[in-house]
Amino acid sequence: MRKPYRTALFASLILLICAAVLWAAYDWFQGRYLRAFSEHTAVFSGDLLRLPDDLAGPGPIRLVHFWDPACPCNVGNQQHLSELIEQYAPQGVEFYALQKAGSHGQLPATLGTMKILTSLPGADQLPASPAVGIWDRNGKLAYFGPYSEGLTCNSSNSFIEPILQALKGGRAVNATHTLAVGCYCSWPEGS
Repeated sequence: MRKPYRTALFASLILLICAAVLWAAYDWFQGRYLRAFSEHTAVFSGDLLRLPDDLAGPGPIRLVHFWDPACPCNVGNQQHLSELIEQYAPQGVEFYALQKAGSHGQLPATLGTMKILTSLPGADQLPASPAVGIWDRNGKLAYFGPYSEGLTCNSSNSFIEPILQALKGGRAVNATHTLAVGCYCSWPEGS
């Protein structure tokens, strides 16, 4: 066999192996973390969700970030959440984080200004994370559900900015039942 032919054959074989590994990784990620709308949906219902007694009632707009440190889907919204804090905290919106019970981990430094909640009535009924709950100035749950649809979250596909803008403008919002489609992890303990 001529040497250039062997080199081309070897390079083609390496390229084929790399493509197969990339396809397998993509297929694994999609099968484990992505839920197609037609096959799997998570219905977020905020009916049982309440603020702790010390936060309940009239006050500022409050946003609670529900997260599981073991969920790789958190990475998709952390930058967006940092931008939300940067934009809305100076306007009086308070940001809280609730970690999945029994999990171990720490928020990234960029989210270090969030206040930590140890529990939230009704949080054990969440279907999936990451998720967000937003309470209006009267202490009424205005939104509960995912940050966005799709694999990642940013200001162009987020549900959060329009909700916060409406609440800042004094408009009533009632979006406490939503479908989650995209990258999320099961929330119930033991799952």
